[in-house]
Amino acid sequence: MTYYDFPAENPLPLWRRSAAATVVAGLHVLALLIAFGLAVRPELAQMPQALTVRMFEAVPVPPRTEPIVTPRPQPAPPRKAPAAPPPVLTARAAPTTASSFTVAPQPEPRAVEAQPAPPAPPAPFTAARFDADYLHNPKPVYPPMSRRLGEEGKVVLTVRVSAHGTSLAIEIKQSSGFTRLDEAALTAVERWRFVPARQGSEAIESTVLVPLRFSLDN
Repeated sequence: MTYYDFPAENPLPLWRRSAAATVVAGLHVLALLIAFGLAVRPELAQMPQALTVRMFEAVPVPPRTEPIVTPRPQPAPPRKAPAAPPPVLTARAAPTTASSFTVAPQPEPRAVEAQPAPPAPPAPFTAARFDADYLHNPKPVYPPMSRRLGEEGKVVLTVRVSAHGTSLAIEIKQSSGFTRLDEAALTAVERWRFVPARQGSEAIESTVLVPLRFSLDN
């Protein structure tokens, strides 16, 4: 069995077919709009009249000048009269009576001078001694002639004692009245040892009185 093929068709491109379909659809829509517009408002079908535009030349307007106003001088403000000073109140003196009194003028205060700080109290003083047992000072020798003659009396000597406990100088402060007794006292004390005086813990030079009594009863 023999088959016959139809001649092959040359199809149009897709974009051409779309453009043709769009044009056809647009014509149909336009026709519908025109028909609908004429049916509803026939007056729209009339052509609008042409507008006439006339050109005018611009006339220059002269600039507006403002009148120059000269400021009028202002009058000076009136000066205020100076305020009167407040009245001075004067206290009226009370009438004096016989019982009134006046206050004597007080002396001007004197500047008080700063007083120096009081000195520190001195260290305690201990006088020299000659009667300590450990010194072993010998007693004066009673002169034999004074015993036979019965001479008695009291001799007081002033002894200058050094810081080492020795006698520096001896003077007769009170005589016994007999030369032999006075000389016996001087001879004995010249060989004595003393406990020196002290100022606090320091040994110092000082003076001490040494009384000696010569009596025949002893």
